Amino acid sequence: MTTATRGRRWIEHWTPEDDTFWATTGKKVARRNLWFSIFSEHIGFSIWSLWSVMVLFMGPKYGFSAGDKFLLTSTPTLVGAIARLPYTFAVAKFGGRNWTVVSALLLLIPSIAAAIVIEPGTPLWVFLLVAALGGVGGGNFASSMANINAFFPEKAKGMALGLNAGGGNLGVAVIQLIGLLVIATAGNNAPRLVLFVYLPLIVIAALCAYLFMDNIASMRNDGKGMREVVKESHTWVMSFLYIGTFGSFIGYSFAFGLVLQNQFGRTPLQAAAVTFLGPLLGSLSRPVGGWLSDRIGGGRITFWNFVGMAALTVLLIIASNAKSLALFTAAFIVLFVLTGIGNGSTYKMIPAIFRAKAKAAIAAGADETAELLNARKLSGALIGLAGAIGALGGLFINLAFRQSFMNTGSGVPAFVGFLVFYGICFVVTWAVYLRRSEVGDNQLALAGSRV
Repeated sequence: MTTATRGRRWIEHWTPEDDTFWATTGKKVARRNLWFSIFSEHIGFSIWSLWSVMVLFMGPKYGFSAGDKFLLTSTPTLVGAIARLPYTFAVAKFGGRNWTVVSALLLLIPSIAAAIVIEPGTPLWVFLLVAALGGVGGGNFASSMANINAFFPEKAKGMALGLNAGGGNLGVAVIQLIGLLVIATAGNNAPRLVLFVYLPLIVIAALCAYLFMDNIASMRNDGKGMREVVKESHTWVMSFLYIGTFGSFIGYSFAFGLVLQNQFGRTPLQAAAVTFLGPLLGSLSRPVGGWLSDRIGGGRITFWNFVGMAALTVLLIIASNAKSLALFTAAFIVLFVLTGIGNGSTYKMIPAIFRAKAKAAIAAGADETAELLNARKLSGALIGLAGAIGALGGLFINLAFRQSFMNTGSGVPAFVGFLVFYGICFVVTWAVYLRRSEVGDNQLALAGSRV
């Protein structure tokens, strides 16, 4: 199964849809690659969200306004979204294992740079530049998801992609928890301790990928998938929906602490004591979204998830106007849970769409092997593209909060905008994936029902 090519391990034969191959060989190899992919992606997410923690250490001595700090959290979000496209191509170009090693080592650059500049008196533009470097951590998600998508059969993709993404998303909560522990024990003047925790972990992640992961040779042809997938109408629908799910998760993860500080006057320690809970529960709920979608259907789960997100946003507006910290915090944390479920359900929909199209082509007489390979290629490409576009939602959320607080001193105008967006999302989900078309197409099957 595995051959050595120029000192690297390449899997030349990989057919996970073959039940015999999967049971005897594939499952074990796929799971091994999944766990080490999760570890590397987890560290990547931590470094991507580093500045959501660093701003908690940046007290009055730094001389930055709330708007400046929201700009700092927005910058890595933008760069991470852009990085996801080349990172997706990199898996096909260099191999999943090889690129995981390289992408992990790249995390050393923003980490070391942050350790050098994080002190009062450093100009804002320098912080913005270093924060931009942290965007490479956001790219890890796209390459990891595209890689793991190729390892698993359709019947197991929902859970596998959910675990991979959820384990990666946990990196946001973990670095915020570490930030809390540092603030609680060493105070607001020791931000470098957070970085000293992560520098060795980055090296360990790269070493584990080098020793224990594999490349799939057939993915070398997946580079053309992006040119093909942009012609698919489902590509743009799913990317739009992912703005609402993952964009909300990452945007709120970066902004939650700043919102608590600026809207409710929380101290850095008080904010840090709460902020990690949202990303933690949102990450843990992501595999649940994939699991539910495997059994009920991605379209159904995504629709009701957006309805719930809209309802919770209404609660956030009510709590903000009533100045109720308890209601606001509880509603925000539940909203995080729903973003995680929605992340899992939307990503389950992607491979199901192309799998359904492949089945239709096979039924019409097309070659089964070629169609299934093409479905995997297009799924991987869309996972990368949707991941990039979806991450831009995090940028929009932070910029919306920045403008809202600068203009009104409150996050309410931003929440009203988010409410309108979630309403559009559940209408689009219903119209495209739940409503049966007049010509009899079952769009729900394409959206990830049990096909």
